[in-house]
Amino acid sequence: MKFSDGYWMMRKGVHAVHPVEVLDIDAGPASFVVHAPVQRIRHRGDLLKGPVVTVSCASPMPDVIGVTVTHFAGERPRGPAFELATDPTGEVTVDEDAATLTSGALSVRVGRGRVGRGDGWRLDFLAGGRRLTGSAQKAMAIIDTDDGRHYVREQLDLGVDHFVYGLGERFGPLVKNGQAVDIWNADGGTSSEQAYKNAPFFLTNAGYGVFVDHPGRVSFEVASEAMARTQFSVEGQSMRYFLIYGPTPREILRKYTALTGRPARVPAWSYGLWLSTSFTTDYDEATVTSFIDGMAQRGLPLSVFHFDCFWMREFRWCDFEWDPRVFPDPPGMLRRLRERGLRICVWINPYIGQRSPLFEEGRARGYLLRRPNGDVWQWDLWQPGLAVVDFTNPEARAWYAAKLDALLDMGVDCFKTDFGERIPTDVVYHDGSDPERAHNYYAYLYNQTVFELLRKRRGEGEAIVFARSATAGGQQFPVHWGGDCESTFEGMGESLRGGLSLGMSGFGFWSHDIGGFEGTPDPALFKRWIAFGLLSSHSRLHGSRSYRVPWLFDEESVEVLRRFSRLKMRLMPYLAGAARQAYGEGLPVMRAMVVEFPDDPACTHLERQYMLGDDLLVAPVFSADGELSYYVPRGVWTHYLTGERVEGGRWVRERHGFDSVPLLVRPGAVIPEGAVEDRPDYDHADGVTLRVYEPADGARVTTLIPGADGDAATTFTTSRDGPVVRVEAAGAPGAWNVLLVNRRVVAVKGGESAEHPRGALVRAAGGELVITLKEKGSTAAPGPKGDDR
Repeated sequence: MKFSDGYWMMRKGVHAVHPVEVLDIDAGPASFVVHAPVQRIRHRGDLLKGPVVTVSCASPMPDVIGVTVTHFAGERPRGPAFELATDPTGEVTVDEDAATLTSGALSVRVGRGRVGRGDGWRLDFLAGGRRLTGSAQKAMAIIDTDDGRHYVREQLDLGVDHFVYGLGERFGPLVKNGQAVDIWNADGGTSSEQAYKNAPFFLTNAGYGVFVDHPGRVSFEVASEAMARTQFSVEGQSMRYFLIYGPTPREILRKYTALTGRPARVPAWSYGLWLSTSFTTDYDEATVTSFIDGMAQRGLPLSVFHFDCFWMREFRWCDFEWDPRVFPDPPGMLRRLRERGLRICVWINPYIGQRSPLFEEGRARGYLLRRPNGDVWQWDLWQPGLAVVDFTNPEARAWYAAKLDALLDMGVDCFKTDFGERIPTDVVYHDGSDPERAHNYYAYLYNQTVFELLRKRRGEGEAIVFARSATAGGQQFPVHWGGDCESTFEGMGESLRGGLSLGMSGFGFWSHDIGGFEGTPDPALFKRWIAFGLLSSHSRLHGSRSYRVPWLFDEESVEVLRRFSRLKMRLMPYLAGAARQAYGEGLPVMRAMVVEFPDDPACTHLERQYMLGDDLLVAPVFSADGELSYYVPRGVWTHYLTGERVEGGRWVRERHGFDSVPLLVRPGAVIPEGAVEDRPDYDHADGVTLRVYEPADGARVTTLIPGADGDAATTFTTSRDGPVVRVEAAGAPGAWNVLLVNRRVVAVKGGESAEHPRGALVRAAGGELVITLKEKGSTAAPGPKGDDR
């Protein structure tokens, strides 16, 4: 929200006051409160008027400092509020010049400024021997408008080469500088400035992130009102924000998710391919069976089958009852699908149409949102007479969950938790929640209700939803998908930008509709999107008015889907390790390049490529002809599919067939590849091959392969000392191998070696291998450059 009219004036009807000096400081052992008048204190007469801005500083955990800016402290407390994990800490020092709170490596400093002296207002955040950012004169503000509204605003300095990321899943440019962003969930597709998943959190490449602790509408102006500042404001009398010190983006995300919650561990089967009925297509059990038969006959691995909206009767969403006209025997059908090794997902939303038998039940019991006059809130958008479940009512949550519980008894495994964005504000909640604050937070309560039921029934690590709406903290209930994108290359690009933005907002797992949702993709687009989709944390074939089985496009689509599906299954040991970082550290599986390479200026704006985990660079192809350019950071990288080396520190231009995509391995990496390619839920350590990519002399790389409980079941340590590579295995692994990519060996202890198209393959006979490499100049370049299949 913009308040100013250019640099010098405020907009008509807008009146702002700013703290100009410090009157006094109340200091405690781990916090302090500053009272800052908005006019100079020259004599006692100036002490008879206000406003006085109250600024409180405290730390909820090391390297995180909260600042609360308050005008009138008598405002009634309003819910809901974000659930934060806090352990207050910090040390306060006060001297003649300033009050300073230090937490870990981060400090906030407010210049003391004495009465009558006229010192200017200044609040600085310091770390690592430098000033990160701060609130200078006329940055912090209390704002009134002629129409009776009241706002609190803060502006933090933004350097010339400092860039802002995050703020939820946003489909515009990855770098938010120059953008105005309102944190307000909306059902606007991927082709607009609206977002399904808004989070009032951003991180920067300047060593810090900021989380505004307000669940409702937060307005951000990122170098868009004041060009050298990041501005955020809320309506009300008080605002709290936390500054989070990294210094790296990875560390910022670790600390932010420690505060707001980390993603849960999701089941191994969920990483496999999901196939959907699509939305408005015609389907029954025969249709579903034909799709599954077709996938099996063509050797296409399939893990989950999803039934979209029309598993229920029209105009009754949701009644949670199968449409008997097309699914006369749901328990039998689900049993038959599960006997084929499939998991089952069904679509739900938090709304109850008037024709649903549950409408009257919910109305009578007070389980639906009501208008201030007591009427049930209803409208005709999406479903005639639609009402909204009130998840602030514990009985309503239990009632809703019980309907889903019956489906779990029937054989359903998980739910696509669609919608939850268009939540009205002219309503009354059961617990008295403020409708403005509850609008975004509704998505949290909705998905929490469903996820907790699944966790209770299935156990830790076996719960998963496919959610569209979210806000801060919602990352605890994965997975999230990107919503309604168009079947165009532009829609594919929007989706990727949204996923990378969401990952920089604390969300670990993300998916999208392969081929796009709106419209029918042409075969070229479909095949390009397949590679992108299977190199995402979760992969789903889903559309709106047309099916997404590959043989309806062309036979090459079948081949491309088979190739990348099997590749993902083989990569499961690696992806399981990346997932462990998501639920253990808050790092996204799919990462913007700047997260991994914050010191490389070329990476700050990259939004057409990403890192999949620590060590794989993916550059989706956004053209039918396969032409693309992408950036490779410094070092010698290696094409995973061909073994071809690529010298980094430059832009690369290539042309790729439909069965190929730039998938590059980081210099010195060790990539564990599994022995199974037809399903994701197998013993990832048994038969694993460690693909070793020319580690530097003296390097030591630890490779963790999680077990079924998410802990590290097997650990491999790869080290190099001159020409000798040593690999040690711990955790009682089964058979395992090492592939030294683009190298030959002269001696092996603890196993046997054989030539391989990509280099030298060594089969371990025990728990340790000692391999002596052949000098590079003593042999021809290894093997042909044909693709790994």
